Amino acid sequence: MKKRSPIKEKPLRYPGESLDREILRLQDEMLYKYGLYAAFFFALAILEWLRYATNAQPNPWVYSFAALVVISFTTYKIMQIRQRVKQLELGRDGERAVGEFLEELRAKGYVIFHDIVGEGFNIDHVVFAPSGVYAIETKTRSKPAKGTANIIYDGKKVLIDGFELERDPLIQSKSQAKWLRGILHESTGKMFPVQPVILFPGWYVENKIPQSTASVWVLNPKALPSFIEGSASKVSESDLHMASFHLSRYIRSQPF
Repeated sequence: MKKRSPIKEKPLRYPGESLDREILRLQDEMLYKYGLYAAFFFALAILEWLRYATNAQPNPWVYSFAALVVISFTTYKIMQIRQRVKQLELGRDGERAVGEFLEELRAKGYVIFHDIVGEGFNIDHVVFAPSGVYAIETKTRSKPAKGTANIIYDGKKVLIDGFELERDPLIQSKSQAKWLRGILHESTGKMFPVQPVILFPGWYVENKIPQSTASVWVLNPKALPSFIEGSASKVSESDLHMASFHLSRYIRSQPF
C-alpha cells in the first residue's frame, strides 16, 4: 500500500543548520576521499614490501615513493579540512548560543526564525518584535587566552583588539537586511524597515556612537533586548504578524 508522511509542512530551520551541513560535508570529504587515497597507497606499499621480503621480483621503492607523495598530500588536505571544521564548529556553537538566548524572548511576544537561506548566504536569525524587524548576523571569534579583549565600533568599522576583520561585517549585515526587506516586500507588498544587527557572543563591545545614529547595531547578545525595547515602534502588530507568516512560508518552501 502506498503511504505518505503525516507531516504536512517542512520544519523550520534550527540555529547553525547551514554550518552543520557544511561540517558534515567536509568530514565526509576528509574521511572518504583523502582518507581512502592514503589507505590505498599505504596498503599498496605494504604489499610490495612483503613481496620484497619474500625475494619476489618487484621492487617496492617506486610504490613507496608514490605512497609517500600521496600520504603527504592527503595528510596536508586533511589538516586543512580539520582546521576549517574547527572554524565552522566555533561559528555553529556561537549561532546556537545566540539562538538559545533569542528563544527566551518569545515570552515577550517576539517571533524568532533561524538560519534563513538566501542565494549563496544565510541570515543567522531574524526577530520580529513590536518595534520592528531585525536581521541578525552572529560573529563568533576566539579570544586571547590572557588579557582583556574588546571590540570597538565607531559606526564605520569594527575593530577586534585594534584590527579590522578580513571581510567587512557591516557590508555583509546591510546586504542581508536589504535582501530580507526585498523578500518581505515581494511577498507582502509592503516595505518593512529591517534593522541590521551584528552580535559578538562572549565579547565586550564598546560603541563609540549613539544607537540612534548607527546604521548597523554591533552588540553583545545580552545587550540586544534593551536596544530592541528602546526603539520606537515602526510597524503595526498586524503587519508584523503578516510579515512573520510570509517569512515562515518562504523558509518552508526552500529545499534542504
